[in-house]
Amino acid sequence: MFESDCKNNALFRMPWIALLNNSINFARNTIVSIMPSSHYFQLNEIVDLISLTDPGKLLDIGVGFGKYGLLAREYLELWKDGGDYQKWVRQIDGIEAFKPYLTPVHKFIYNNIFIGNALDILPDLKDRYDLILMIDVFEHFTYQDGMNLFRECRKKGKNILISVPITMSAQEAVFGNEFETHKYAWKKEDFNDIPDKFFVCNVKSTICYIGEDSSRIKKILKKRRSRERIVSVLDFLHLKRIVKLLLKWM
Repeated sequence: MFESDCKNNALFRMPWIALLNNSINFARNTIVSIMPSSHYFQLNEIVDLISLTDPGKLLDIGVGFGKYGLLAREYLELWKDGGDYQKWVRQIDGIEAFKPYLTPVHKFIYNNIFIGNALDILPDLKDRYDLILMIDVFEHFTYQDGMNLFRECRKKGKNILISVPITMSAQEAVFGNEFETHKYAWKKEDFNDIPDKFFVCNVKSTICYIGEDSSRIKKILKKRRSRERIVSVLDFLHLKRIVKLLLKWM
């Protein structure tokens, strides 16, 4: 049903439907404002891209609550490497502008956390990372500062994973942290001039993967989608045996 059809339908003019729509719109506009956290609708996509990149060195810009550092540590170390809690083999560093966010969890998960503005810290970092994360961070920079930050990330990272909200709410300082202010609503068009990139579909966020491994990972995702479509069709037709044989072959 299209939006115009909904507006002309008597059911959708009922008061409770209007109240529900208002609640949904409120949630959509506020869910990205709960800081130093971010919404959970993109977790599968982000963790999948981290795992497919398989970085030996990862930099998390704007660590906030430390969620993505923790997830990266769990799925890279425990799932891929079978590591233990005392012998991390991967380097996961972070940058955080607001020191009060940091807890003992951060100390356990991250190798290093650099305190300050990423624009000031990145040029002085000695390491070159396999993957740099900027998850719900880019919107806290102006367009010009964001592009400057992106250029620095290019120098320091082989790959960059950026996620920004599709609908950005107005937001000033939160928890006494001026870096939480929303400054620019990034769109897909802002990434047009970047050649080695692809976008991952998400209902809440614009997720963009950029860098040396973009072509390889894009092919993996494309093959996976093709496989899922084929299996879905065969399953719908109740061709269970063919599905099982296909899964073994693929």
